[in-house]
Parts: sequence; C-alpha cells; structure tokens
Amino acid sequence: MTEINYDLIVVGGGPGGATVSTLVAKQGFRVLLLEKELFPRHQVGESLLPATVQGICSLLGVKDEVDAAGFMPKKGGTFIWGKSTKPWQFYFETPEEGELPKSKAYQVERAKFDSILLNNAIKSGVEVRQEVSAFDVIKNEDRVCGVKYRGKDGTEKQLIAKYVVDASGHTSKISNHVGTRVYSKLFNNIAIYGYYTGGKRLPEPNSGNILSVAFKHGWFWYIPLSSELTSVGVVFDRELIEKPGANPEKVYQSLIDECPIIKEYLSEATRATGEVYSKVRIRKDYSYTSTKFWTPGMLVLGDSACFVDPVFSSGVHLSTYAGLLAARSINTFLKGTVNEEKCLNEFESRYRKEYGNFYNFLLAFYDMNKTKDDYFWAARNVLNTQEQKNEAFIRLIAGYSTEGIPDVSGAEEFFSVRKNFGDGFAQMMQVSDEEPVDLKIDMDGFMKGFTQEIVNLQLQAVGVNMERMQETEGLVSSDDLFHWE
Repeated sequence: MTEINYDLIVVGGGPGGATVSTLVAKQGFRVLLLEKELFPRHQVGESLLPATVQGICSLLGVKDEVDAAGFMPKKGGTFIWGKSTKPWQFYFETPEEGELPKSKAYQVERAKFDSILLNNAIKSGVEVRQEVSAFDVIKNEDRVCGVKYRGKDGTEKQLIAKYVVDASGHTSKISNHVGTRVYSKLFNNIAIYGYYTGGKRLPEPNSGNILSVAFKHGWFWYIPLSSELTSVGVVFDRELIEKPGANPEKVYQSLIDECPIIKEYLSEATRATGEVYSKVRIRKDYSYTSTKFWTPGMLVLGDSACFVDPVFSSGVHLSTYAGLLAARSINTFLKGTVNEEKCLNEFESRYRKEYGNFYNFLLAFYDMNKTKDDYFWAARNVLNTQEQKNEAFIRLIAGYSTEGIPDVSGAEEFFSVRKNFGDGFAQMMQVSDEEPVDLKIDMDGFMKGFTQEIVNLQLQAVGVNMERMQETEGLVSSDDLFHWE
C-alpha cells in the first residue's frame, strides 16, 4: 500500500527530527514524522547548551514551556581536567552587550524534554506515527522519493514524499543511502552510564553544573538532573569492556572506585529505581561523520549524520542546529526560490563546520591531559594518536575552515599545526601557570569561531540577525529565519 502527497517525511522523533518537522510544518507544508519508540522514552545526552535552550527552543515556540518544566538550571561546567588538580569553571557568557537575555541552559531529563518538542511538533501540524520503524527508502532512479516502514503489527507500508530527512540516530537503517560513516581513531571510546539518587552536589553557585572529571582510565560526567537524581557516566577505552567475560556492571563500579571524587560524591547515594533509570547502559558507536550529508531527495542529521564526544554537551546542539539548517533548505527549495543543490550545499557546509569546531575544541580539551603513563590519555595525545594516519576522516574535518586555524592538507599537517593545542587552551582558560607555548593557532580567533553559531542562534531568537550584516559568498538566513536567501 502506498500513501502519497507528503511534502516531507522525517524519520526519528528526537530533538533534531522534531525541530526540522516543526519548522517545515509551520510554513504550511504537509509533514509526517515516523518514530520507532513510544514517547516518553529514555535517551542519553541530558546536558544542554544555551544555543538550544535560548535559540532553538525560542524559534520552535517552546521556550516558556521548557522554562516552566522544572529542569535543573545550568550556569556552565565544572572540570577537574588537565594539569590542575583543583576544580575550575567554564561559565556561559552573555551573547552581546545591551538589553539581551543572559545565557542559560538546563540539565534535562530527556524523556521529558524530547516529549515537549515532539508534542509541539504535533501542535504545529506535524502528523506523528509512533512505534513504527523505517527500514528502507524508495527511489526514482537516483532520487529518494519516500520510505518503507514496518508498523507495530509487522505490516509493511510505503510512503511517498518530495523529501526525506533521516534523524533516527546512530542505529539508523537508512542513512547509508546518503553516505558512508568514517570513524575517528582519536575518540575511539565507549561509555557506560547509570543513574543515582542522593548524590552530592557542587558548592553554590555551581550546584547545577555538569562536573567532568578526568582520571587515568578516561573521564566521568556527573550531571545533576534534579535535587535527587544524577546521571553518572564514564568514557573510557573500549578494550576494558571488550575483554572476554567483562561484566558491564562490574566494570562500571570498578571505574567509579578508581575515581576518588566521583566515588566520594556517590558515597551516600543509591542506584535509581524504575524502568527508565535503574539500568546501566552502554553507548559504543563513538565519533564518526558521514561522507555526505545529503543526496537528491534526502538528508541526514543528528546522530544519523555524525557524533563527536559527550564532553562538552554537543549532541543535542548539533542535532537541533542541523534541524534548523535543514528546515531552511527544505522550506526554500519547496517554495522554488533557490534550487535544491545550492540549499543543501549550504546545509552541509554549515553543519560540517560546526561539527569541525567541536572536534577541534575537544582535540584541545583532550590534549590538556598529557601523560605517558595512563594508556587512555597517552593514546589520545594529539601528537601520538592514530588519527594522524586517518586521512579519510581528517579530510572531512579539514575541508571546512575553522577560524584561527591555518588551512592544511592532509592529516599529518593537520596535527602538526595543533602541537601544544592543549597547553594553549589551558592558558586561555587560565588553568595553567606555565610559560606561554609556541602555538600556530590563534586561540582567541578559534574560540570566537567556536562560539559564533552558539551566539548567533541566541541573537536570532531575540530578533538580531547578524548574518544579514556580513558579507558572504553563500546563502544567508531570511528575516523570518526559516528560509535561505
């Protein structure tokens, strides 16, 4: 059975899928969203950035609802990282001087947050079908023109649309129709995480911050989701869990025991109960990007397209940012004002640049932990990593310029430019007392470039569109922010 006449089919109801479907439906197009699970459902990635809360949520029209949901306010991040053994802070800054709102974010229970976005999509006119799984696409010659999906009862159906967006996550069954995943060797990690009640909190005013703690086997995240509930995850080398007979519960507990501050913060805590939070979970597919983000009739976004690392809360930001870019592209070429190729090239170039910004930021961040003794960190030293031979991956990163960093060709040159990257970052963050290092990167320029889109999204949400004041060879967002010009 074939159904017709959808302008857009979105596969996946997470933040990226909800964002693109809502912003296209609000322009009067017929949009269908397919979600394999029944909401609310569990998802990792609870720590948000201001770009999502103040930017995307405002553009979606859900900021007031998110503000009223009782999520834990987050002023920034607290780190025990690098050569300093004392905690240091990273605070969000005001986007611009003047009468603009101060940057803020939240730690969220994703089951609640994602449901807010999906319910808003329904209110905005998106047709949502849950507990259905897309397993293939339909093509007319070389163009994607629909999807095949399987209902809860096992019945297979076909849906036809002018465009398809895959936002179904890292387990996507259809992303291979757009591109091939290329994996990073630097962030070849794995994560185990669980939830606790009664864990300790950082001293005020930082009690709502994410706490990130480096230790010899990797690093921990410690995210206060409420006054009682805490998300606790550890990122480490996959060899520890892939040994014959390794038990995830025992590995998780042993790593907690080897990180003194996390062990102390959990000393009076107990594992959370209930279906959602009682389990210990594993995330294996780390750090990759697709060779292409679009093909005629289809694009990928969120974890279907790329993932970096959870250390700086980039997952939801990259997914919702890509959802906005995708909506601008789809709205524009469906209305016939700019052709598909130009719209989708703009989507891909901006998306890849933002992914590259976070990759570079995390490269510097990991490089702060230089050690020859601890295997995890020694294997991820910028000048020691196997990424130097990972030409296919680095080409996808280096092909889009990052402000403050010289253009390079090839993985070896890419890493030679980044010598002492971590030391430069530590000095910029004022967590190093050592003499200035020789650095080929302009750290001030790099940080300005890294935060540019995060700031732009917040400014656009309050009516300040900086893009229209700048010269560019590409497209810029329209005054209504939902198209390209």
